[in-house]
Order: sequence, then C-alpha cells, then structure tokens
Amino acid sequence: MVLESTVICVDNSEFMRNGDFVPTRLLAQQDAVNMLCTSKTRSNPENTVALMTLSNLKVLSTLTTEVAKVMSSLHQIEPHGEIQFLTGLKIAHLALKHRQSKNHKTRIVLFIGSPVDDDDRDLTRLAKKLKKEKVSVDIVNFGETDDNTEKLTAFIDTLNGKDGTGSHIVTISMGPNISDALMKSPILAGEDMPLNTGGSFDFIDPNTDPELALALRVSLEEQRQRQEEENKGRPETVEEDTPMMNVPDPNTVDISQLSEEEQIALAMQMSLAGCKDDDVVKTTAEATSTPPPTQTSSVVTSATTQATAATSSGATVTTDLDDVMADPEFLKQVLTDLPGVDPTSEAVKSVMGNIQKGSKNKKDDDDGEGESAAKKPRKDDTN
Repeated sequence: MVLESTVICVDNSEFMRNGDFVPTRLLAQQDAVNMLCTSKTRSNPENTVALMTLSNLKVLSTLTTEVAKVMSSLHQIEPHGEIQFLTGLKIAHLALKHRQSKNHKTRIVLFIGSPVDDDDRDLTRLAKKLKKEKVSVDIVNFGETDDNTEKLTAFIDTLNGKDGTGSHIVTISMGPNISDALMKSPILAGEDMPLNTGGSFDFIDPNTDPELALALRVSLEEQRQRQEEENKGRPETVEEDTPMMNVPDPNTVDISQLSEEEQIALAMQMSLAGCKDDDVVKTTAEATSTPPPTQTSSVVTSATTQATAATSSGATVTTDLDDVMADPEFLKQVLTDLPGVDPTSEAVKSVMGNIQKGSKNKKDDDDGEGESAAKKPRKDDTN
C-alpha cells in the first residue's frame, strides 16, 4: 500500500440533524469517518489523517498517525450553519501542503449531506487545479442526493480526466448504512486494493503483511473445521443416548439379566401399555406411591416383575400369576434373595398384603361368575 496523507472533511451543517440515517446524519457520518480513519492507518502505519469541518471551516486535527486524536476531535462536532464546499476544499488542499513527508500521496475525502450551492464554473476551475497538483478527491454523497449528484459527478469527472481513476464519488440513498456502503466502495478499497466485499479480512492487505494474513487464514480454517466436527458430533451423541431410553420387550427379555433401573422401566411400560394383568398394574402403582424409602418400593416392583417373568414361562400368565401372588412363602423367598431388602419391614409387608388381597378378590369374582353361569338353565333343558 502506498504512503498517503488524507484530509477528511465532514459536513456539520444544520442538515445533519435530520434522522433519515439512523440515528441522525451527523452520528452516522461519525461512524463512517471512524472506519475510514482506521482503514487508512491500518493499511500503512506511516499514513497520516487530518480532520476539518465544512460549515465553520475549522481544522480540528492536523495530519497525524494517531487515530485516537482524530476521534476525540470528531465527537466534539456540533451542527452549525451552512456548508461551504468550495472554501473547505481549498483549506484542505492547503493543509496537505504541510505534510511531513513529500513522498506521501495526497487525498481529500469529503462527506456531503447538504445542498452544494457553489457555481459550476468555480467547481470546474478548482477541479483542474487539483488535478494539476495531483490531489485525489473522494466524495461521499448522502442525504441531499437529488440536488448534488449531477454537480458532484461532473466535478469528479473533471478531476479524473479521460483516463484517470484516482478520484471517486459514492452516492448513498436513504436507507443503507453509510459505513456499510463505504466499506464496499472504491473509496475504502483504494487504487491498489480489490474491493472489500466482506469475504476477506477487514483492512488487511496480504501483500503488505503476508504473515498476519496467513495467521488469520489458518485461524479461520481451524475454527471452521472445529465447527464442522461439533456439528457432526451432535447427531452421534443423540444416537448413543437414544438406546438407553428403549424399554425391552417383556415377552422376550430375560429379567435376570436386567439392572434394577431397567426392571423398573419394564414394569412402567407394562402398566402404561394396559396389560391385562390387573394385579401387576396395581402392585406397580402401590409400590410407586408408598411413602417409605423409594429404594424399597423400586425393589418390590422389580421382585413383582421377576415373579411375573418366572411364571409366564408356564402355560398361561394369568392363572399362574394369580397362584404365585397368593403364595406368601414364594414372595417372601423372592424378597429374601434380593440384596438390600428386609422382608420384615412395614413397607414390604404392606405391599405383600395388598398383592394377596387383590389376588383373592379377583379369584372370588371369577368363582362367582362361574357359579352364576352354572346355575343359569340352558334353553335346551327347559325345552
């Protein structure tokens, strides 16, 4: 990047109070100036920047490499009076003559958000003088674009001549942010840099600092690979956790091979599936709602599940299960074999009593239905 001294002229007229650019024209212009100063100094540490106003024609900061000094002066600007385009441009040209190094190219950047009332012939005469002095001029035209676009475009065309491309004009209509439009414009890209379209590093020229550009490229590539690995890992984690939620089929699983948590899940599945065995459902619900320790209730539920699986290997689940539930000795033996279970505890006795009571009531109901069917005469006998 070439060495360059730049004078930035900001519009601080009363038109800058308008709110067509959020939050106001003045504040939106300040953000763009901040970005422009940062871009100039980052492209080359020896570049210098100055700041002046176009309304009251004050040089707020002379040519300097310290961006903080320019920003401090920028935030002190207040709207005042009307813009003086032609006079402000001449003062900026004079300030460039006092640059420290004559090897620096000269450039003036003007932010115009007010109507320009200067005569076209005076503008043409000044444009020819600046061209002779090899001073480049960039204009950011916003706000009053309908009144200024034609006049300012003619000024830039005169300054560039037939083959010149060193000066630019960017017209920003209402709506887009000034900083965003400026970032994609040739004003910020410069003569020797490609336009910054957002796909490369901000304000970093690989030709000037190849090591920094390479480090940034490697860092971005590592971050992209890390994000891809994380995105690939998320579905795998879900697939690994999913089988833990699957409950085994009670008709094919071996209860003795299941853990305590899996046995509890199996008992809950049998209850929710609407098993035909009402005793198993009742036992699971009572064991879950028992006030004493949760571990005892869970173990009792597991014992009931084991008893169900042991008897289901016989002829039919319903009849054998009733006999098993009615046998207190068998239940006591099963509970004794389970680790950490005290068959003499009140919780276990209460659950066993409910199981036996339920089995007895169901058996009495079945016997009553059988007797009723036996007493009912058949039609053939009456005939």
